[in-house]
Amino acid sequence: MTVTRRASLGLGVAAALLATSAAHAADFDLRLHTLVQSPHPYNDMAEFIKSELEAKSDGRIAVTVFDSGQLGQDPAVIGEVGLGTIDLIVSTASNAAGEVPELSIFTMPYLFAGMEEVVAKIGPGTAAHDHFAEAFAERGTGVKLLALGASGTRNMSTVEVTVTSPDDLTGLRMRTTQSPMDAETWSALGMLPVSVAWGELYAAMQTGVADAMESSLPGYTGSKLYEVAPNLALTGHQVQINHISISQRTFDGLPEDLQTLVMDTAAAANQFGVEKAIGYDGALVETLQSEHGVSVSRPEQGAFIAALEPIQTDLATRLDLQAEYELLKAE
Repeated sequence: MTVTRRASLGLGVAAALLATSAAHAADFDLRLHTLVQSPHPYNDMAEFIKSELEAKSDGRIAVTVFDSGQLGQDPAVIGEVGLGTIDLIVSTASNAAGEVPELSIFTMPYLFAGMEEVVAKIGPGTAAHDHFAEAFAERGTGVKLLALGASGTRNMSTVEVTVTSPDDLTGLRMRTTQSPMDAETWSALGMLPVSVAWGELYAAMQTGVADAMESSLPGYTGSKLYEVAPNLALTGHQVQINHISISQRTFDGLPEDLQTLVMDTAAAANQFGVEKAIGYDGALVETLQSEHGVSVSRPEQGAFIAALEPIQTDLATRLDLQAEYELLKAE
């Protein structure tokens, strides 16, 4: 029997409702979305949040985790979180740039030196966190930002080309997110941006819609993108920024003690995600080579930095992200 896309989505919603109803004994039943397949820090963080909230609330909170995009693609899910039909999300910050354009700054390459610097600059309690939390509120998203963190470096992979320098990128069709910064960056390196949703990326690479893509190593591995883009270049051009967010409606419906528990748990999950990401980045390259036949190149980052640093200030100004750029670059 052939299952149509509409029927498949209907089955997914039905499964979500059934899973949620199983948690009926709790005072608050929360639905948590991630887009990615395991192994991935987002799913580790989601399970951490579930475990902590259920244990430390003495069973007053129950969390059902829906990973692998069961509830939809991130841009649509952000809207559902705003409405309160989905309660929590752990995702890449740039996937929410359609709702909160300020988040586009995080797709600027070589913005941070590493994951430890990210936590120090944008983790809970920092001026940067407060700035982006205010942007969520001012944009009327109905979404409350709980934590920003780091979940691995992002690297480039291609269908055919071995990337050793920026010169190898000219003319390649590059998959981008909805972030304008993303498209502008790759255009500056002579590439042709093609906007493709994460859930459609495998097919886009397989059918030639795109020749190149970039992602975290867990995302590349978990979604088996090495099957369609087997040439991995360790460009390390971005530290992937994630956000943990909750529906404002859901948050406002919690008593004060549980609101505090949710915020504290998000901060702890944030640090847990960094630790998991460091571990994944260290182990996955070897796994990709030995188990999946991926060809790995290690380009000299200096050439990429030299090509992209001069355009950072100009990009930030043209995309109305100068305040965010200056905030993140401040000592």
